Amino acid sequence: MARNQEHSDAMYARAREVIAGGVSSDARRLPGTPIYVDHASGSRLWDVDGNGYIDYVLGQGPAILGHSPDVLAEAVSAQMRRGVTYSAQHLAEIEVAERMRSMVPCAELIRFNSVGSEAAHAAIRLARGHTGRAKILKFEGHYHGWFDPVLFSVHPPLDQAGPADHPVLVPGSGGQQQNQAADLVLAPWNDLQAFTDAVARHRGEIAAVVMEPVLCNSGAITPDDAYLAAVRQICDDEGILLIFDEVITGFRLAPGGAQERLGITPDIGVFGKAMAGGMQVSALAGKAEVMESIASGKVSHAGTFNSHPVAMAGARAVLEVLDEKREDIYPEMERRGRRLMNGIAAIASRLGVPMLVQGTGHLFQIYLTDAADVRDYREFATTDRSTMTRLHGLLLDEGINMVPRGLWFLSSAHTDADVDQTLTAFETALARLR
Repeated sequence: MARNQEHSDAMYARAREVIAGGVSSDARRLPGTPIYVDHASGSRLWDVDGNGYIDYVLGQGPAILGHSPDVLAEAVSAQMRRGVTYSAQHLAEIEVAERMRSMVPCAELIRFNSVGSEAAHAAIRLARGHTGRAKILKFEGHYHGWFDPVLFSVHPPLDQAGPADHPVLVPGSGGQQQNQAADLVLAPWNDLQAFTDAVARHRGEIAAVVMEPVLCNSGAITPDDAYLAAVRQICDDEGILLIFDEVITGFRLAPGGAQERLGITPDIGVFGKAMAGGMQVSALAGKAEVMESIASGKVSHAGTFNSHPVAMAGARAVLEVLDEKREDIYPEMERRGRRLMNGIAAIASRLGVPMLVQGTGHLFQIYLTDAADVRDYREFATTDRSTMTRLHGLLLDEGINMVPRGLWFLSSAHTDADVDQTLTAFETALARLR
């Protein structure tokens, strides 16, 4: 059944008069009218037309405790009465850094930013400044922020992307200059031989290898067994820093992020989203020897809103819960997520719809494909993404909100009753799609 969107349609028309494209981030573009949220609480949100949704977008992942949890609201409200911004130091930034150091394997020293793109950019500058080398090796399909020097070959058209084992750098936006990719090296992910060959071609020139340790911007792909360990060893042998972009996976896959779950410690980690439960905080964390290049002033790192007091109060409160209640939160989130994954796969099989479901439970991806596995961007790109967009719309009609490309996030606020309702709605939507 189609949703009532009268007020949303009117707001969208009004927004297009004053906001370029009607939305403030390209990630929020939809084929039709986007959701205009009135309020959100726990696992649910409601739009301005009164439609309710079980929410698996969670602000693109940050709302790991659900929407508007009391612990976050109380911490932020209390700090608002003490001051909004200081451009000075305060206790909360120390306490958040101490908490991060106790949770995250690579976090010996930390610096804070506001958004993930800033922290990723800082990590790359730090790697170049620390090593004295210029080149950065990134992987096809991985996203490290929207800034020009790294927005290459995130989702390139396959007819422009070059050979699978030796891909070419494709700008992600008009306005980017191709010469900004002069110091980027591109490799396919999850292909150890191709990675080894790329490093050999640029021996002595690469400052850092940067990756999403679980690829979430092109599916929900966990690396092959032993792949990360081999990459870690090659980086050590070649004097290359290893950067994990954990803006999505940090504090979501485990209290210490993907590096804890997968057992590989990078030299530098980039964090955001879940670390503050929805407040705008990101972090650059790394081994002391590397971070000393910032501490000494050799590498510049600045920002008016770094360690923003209100946002840091939120991070302090959320990380305390995630750390001290880890044995309750993470196993239950994974259990419910896997129950949902298994239920979706069973429904698709029963209806005869080719579908693959991959992920950890804390987050997962559904693909419309006959393939038995998706291991990298190119395999993701060959799945039926246009029909996935249609499925997204049908799920919205049934009161289920997922990321349009097929990614789902779980929170500690989701319940077994939510899973039951979601599976019933999913079967209805998939039957309509078929």
